[in-house]
Amino acid sequence: MKMKLPLEVKALGWAISVAPFSLGCALLQAEPINGASANIAVSPELAEQGHEFYEMSCAQCHGDDAHGNEGMDLHNLSISNARIAATIKKGVEGKMPSFAKIYNDRQIAALVSYLRSLR
Repeated sequence: MKMKLPLEVKALGWAISVAPFSLGCALLQAEPINGASANIAVSPELAEQGHEFYEMSCAQCHGDDAHGNEGMDLHNLSISNARIAATIKKGVEGKMPSFAKIYNDRQIAALVSYLRSLR
């Protein structure tokens, strides 16, 4: 005989099963940079500028080809453009410095465009 669960128990089970997914999505959300739109458009022109910034500030750790060295491989990143920009701006504690005082929002968008061009 099949036992019928109350609706509240079913709802609680559903909530518990999707909680890790919801938390993971929330962690990948990035706030806008200095109030700017979280949507960063990428373009070949910006990518070209971003490559220059990459060579100046990123290649030492992420490698000339961005396949990683001390830093991680930056090809085919699966996070949003806004999250990439926030990481560049804020850094990663103990792993990567903040570049907020070095690059403005436009220059960070150029770096994001370059990283998106890596395949």
